[in-house]
Amino acid sequence: MWRRSPSFILDERRTSSSPPMADTTRAPFQNPDSISAYYQTRAAHHGVITSEWLSQAQAAVGGVSGDEHPISSLTDLGDGKSFNVIEEFNSWRKQPDLAEAVAAIRALAAVIRASEATTMMELEIELKKASDTLKSWDKTSISLTAGCDLFIRYVTRTSALEYEDFNSAKSRLLERAEKFGEISCKARRIIAMLSQDFIFDGCTILVHGLSRVVLEILKTAAQNNKLFRVLCTEGRPDGTGVLLSSELSKLDIPVKLLLDSAVAYSMDEVDMVFVGADGVVESGGIINMMGTYQIALVAHSMNKPVYVAAESYKFARLYPLDQKDMAPALRPIEFGIKIPTKVEVERSARDYTPPQYLTLLFTDLGVLSPSVVSDELIQLYL
Repeated sequence: MWRRSPSFILDERRTSSSPPMADTTRAPFQNPDSISAYYQTRAAHHGVITSEWLSQAQAAVGGVSGDEHPISSLTDLGDGKSFNVIEEFNSWRKQPDLAEAVAAIRALAAVIRASEATTMMELEIELKKASDTLKSWDKTSISLTAGCDLFIRYVTRTSALEYEDFNSAKSRLLERAEKFGEISCKARRIIAMLSQDFIFDGCTILVHGLSRVVLEILKTAAQNNKLFRVLCTEGRPDGTGVLLSSELSKLDIPVKLLLDSAVAYSMDEVDMVFVGADGVVESGGIINMMGTYQIALVAHSMNKPVYVAAESYKFARLYPLDQKDMAPALRPIEFGIKIPTKVEVERSARDYTPPQYLTLLFTDLGVLSPSVVSDELIQLYL
């Protein structure tokens, strides 16, 4: 069974126009210490939570304080020097358009570049330690874990390393690391191009959540002068749909904002559904923002195609059997009124959508049906 608490962006915005009856006291079950480090990046880039929550998120990484870490982030380079992979990772992830997994890939490439190892065994040990450090930085991020694992396998998966001297082998390793980083950076653009044949003039597209890949797809379609409209779910509780609708309006794309509960009501207007994914699992299903599963169920019942856009570094060796295979997320949710202490609040951040409710997956590996995802995973991780 898969047991990891999901990560999500939190919305803790408070406005001066809040009604007097609103109570800022958090109800039980709303534990800020459960905030994932993943929120720091997304919140900083999209401004969906306050600085107070950011400071709490900084300290809440896998249940340890911000000054502690279960695995050392320092790599000894000799002569009293050290390389901090977390600092390198943080410097990369400051770029708003750079995915967390790609920032990790860039940081691991820097580990190879800065390494003072004298044997391949030492270098591989350094890489493995750095990878473990990054994965423990945010244990809730599926793409971060998958990206680190894929990087290690990609750069070391060459028989040539056995027959070269160390300096040549290290250069080859660094070359493969840089190549993997470039491939990962280009993934979003490749996916956007592959999806264009499926978007036709006059269509209506339903989207859920703020996926940078889906945004790139829609942006590319608009640049190709395709005429279409978009229905955005609001994306409670963090308002990601509101943010996405704002981005689309800047591109002069006709957009309509829906209540999350209005999906079934509006589905007869929809020609296709586009969603991103936090992770693509071995069954061909996806783990994504809460609400994706019910949207896919409604779309399937009304014969509407559901398309998933996901980079290959989100392909994870996970196999959830149902929703109960996922530990619930612990995220604060504000309802605007005080919640009685005896009322339990459902705060799960992501859900699992089985493959039978998905039509196609657009990836940088190509356009895949859910049934062939396991084959691609085998090829990636062999």
